Amino acid sequence: MFPYKDQFSGCLIGQCLGDATGFAVEGFSPEACKRYVEDFLITERTVDFGRFPFPFGQYSDDSQLARELIQSYIARKKFDPADYAERIKLIFVEKRIVGFGYSTKEAVKRLCQGISWEESGAPPPAAGNGSAMRAGPIGLFFFDNPHMLIQAAHDQGRITHKDPRSSAGAAAVSGAVALALQGKKINAESFISTLADWTAAVEPVFASELKNLIQWLSLPPEKAATFISKAGYDPDYIDDDEWKGMSGFVISSVLWSLYAFLRSPDDYWQTVCTAIEAGGDTDTTAAMAGAISGAYLGISAIPSRFTGLLTDRGKWRLDELVTLAHQCYEIKMRS
Repeated sequence: MFPYKDQFSGCLIGQCLGDATGFAVEGFSPEACKRYVEDFLITERTVDFGRFPFPFGQYSDDSQLARELIQSYIARKKFDPADYAERIKLIFVEKRIVGFGYSTKEAVKRLCQGISWEESGAPPPAAGNGSAMRAGPIGLFFFDNPHMLIQAAHDQGRITHKDPRSSAGAAAVSGAVALALQGKKINAESFISTLADWTAAVEPVFASELKNLIQWLSLPPEKAATFISKAGYDPDYIDDDEWKGMSGFVISSVLWSLYAFLRSPDDYWQTVCTAIEAGGDTDTTAAMAGAISGAYLGISAIPSRFTGLLTDRGKWRLDELVTLAHQCYEIKMRS
């Protein structure tokens, strides 16, 4: 079964809106984020809650770099990691980036020094989620070829992160988008098992922790978060931001995004709310969960009262993003 065009736009818009919604409270504690969900998201007063100096609707580097990945695919008519690396470099050099991780910034410095994209990524134990946060479009490009999906997720990821856990996280997010595009009713155990199989070849520890998600899904969010936030714990990993809540560590943040989606696969807004409730790296967890949910449900399931507010400093609003996603769809369907 082939996906619908609106699933492609749903993936990109779902990511951007999740990102923008989480960006407003990035770094906040779980307690503060829970109040944000209850007082602003559920009551639909989100538009009153921006992040200075930005209004609500501004999305961050997570979605900017996902968008750049789609732009590269359209321009090259294929996935081209060298072209994508150049785009990552330029969005930094031209100071168009909104928020960024330390490892990604350092990788861009190496790219600017002439180091190739194959070697520019931060070495282990820098296992942040910078490669996973932008990986959703890989699922659009290779939904029909798991082998190429895994390789492309790894290649786009190692531009900034060479730790295999980061590559596995990218494969998990793009793989989840690919599975979501099938349009089949979600069976959580089968969904997770497939992702575990795909990530095992990249990094077995990630795959092992992913399998634990099957039992954690039965727990309410607050309880599940205590387990997921410690998943794959590595004492050598140093987070760029000392936040309470879900950190930028790739294993815990990707697992939390998958948990948020699988707890409410038929409700985009609830998925985003769950992703944000855990606090910490909320723009990234909500961006990844939103991309998967949008790919599954299509753009019509995403609240239009909020999508019209999407912006990247006054550019790349809803209509331009939808057009971009549909161009990607047309190229993919012709390939």
